[in-house]
Amino acid sequence: MVRVLIADDHPVVRQGLRTFLDLQDDLDVVGEACDGAEAVELAASLAPDVLLLDLKMPVLDGLGALRLLAERGLGVRVIVLTSVSDPGDVAPAMRLGASGFLYKDVDPGALVRAIRAVHGGQVLLAPEAAEAMLAGPDAEAQDGPAPLAVVTEREREVLALIASGRSNREIARELVVAEKTVKTHVSNVLMKLGVQDRTQAALYAVRHGLV
Repeated sequence: MVRVLIADDHPVVRQGLRTFLDLQDDLDVVGEACDGAEAVELAASLAPDVLLLDLKMPVLDGLGALRLLAERGLGVRVIVLTSVSDPGDVAPAMRLGASGFLYKDVDPGALVRAIRAVHGGQVLLAPEAAEAMLAGPDAEAQDGPAPLAVVTEREREVLALIASGRSNREIARELVVAEKTVKTHVSNVLMKLGVQDRTQAALYAVRHGLV
């Protein structure tokens, strides 16, 4: 059973999410928060597995909540679920520890799949969010030696698609190459970034400005 906490300042949104998620046999909504500060407190007391976090909230906004969750060492996996389409919010949220970034117009079934995926350790970005990171000013911001020096342009494209939750088959279709070629690119990316799997590669990518 995946324990879910909902944080949104609109009661109608919280109730709608709770009603839908409670219909799922493997999801259990354990609490609701109306602002970021309450979200952090409930995350500490209820120990949810996944937090659905709005960005624009009173008292403490979503980015502030992410920062506080990290400072307090709370291990909840966070999916940002926002109606705000400011592309500048994506990179800061991911670097503060979010595991997913979705918009409120997401298909309900896709949201359920995202919760399950993030709970399972995956990183998931809406296509618009992945594109925002790829195109944004943070894409060139690096700390220390730039991994871009060894990661090719095609490997960056593969990284961006990994971060958006695409499978090897979907990446092959997107880039119009053989799936075997994609597997080679993925292996090279893992080796160059010094990570063990595609989830770690996606996290590394979004938190270090590679996508």
